[in-house]
Amino acid sequence: QVRLVESGGGLVQAGGSLTLSCAASERTFGDKAMGWFRQAPGKEREFVAAINWSGDRSYRADSVEGRFTISRDNAKNTGFLQMNSLQPEDTAVYYCAAASVSYIPAASQDYVYWGQGTQVTVSS
Repeated sequence: QVRLVESGGGLVQAGGSLTLSCAASERTFGDKAMGWFRQAPGKEREFVAAINWSGDRSYRADSVEGRFTISRDNAKNTGFLQMNSLQPEDTAVYYCAAASVSYIPAASQDYVYWGQGTQVTVSS
């Protein structure tokens, strides 16, 4: 069982940056794909970015391409989401998730382990 805890959310002005962290409770986090999802009020949870277990392959949703970067440090059992050029439409609760698969899942149902979420609010 892997427990995930997100941190780093907060309030930022449009154009600003935030870095989210996802701390895992187990070293086995290092052999799992990791993803970030977000859910805005009244909307469904949507895929943001994902990275494979080793960190050498990743991809992002079109809506965040060129602005968000996903990374991980397996030695510290931690994943990251660097968010630049934030816009009001990025406002949401952001969740990290982990999956025991060799590919990089974009579908939320492929992920088994989830954090509790961290709020990101971007003011205009």
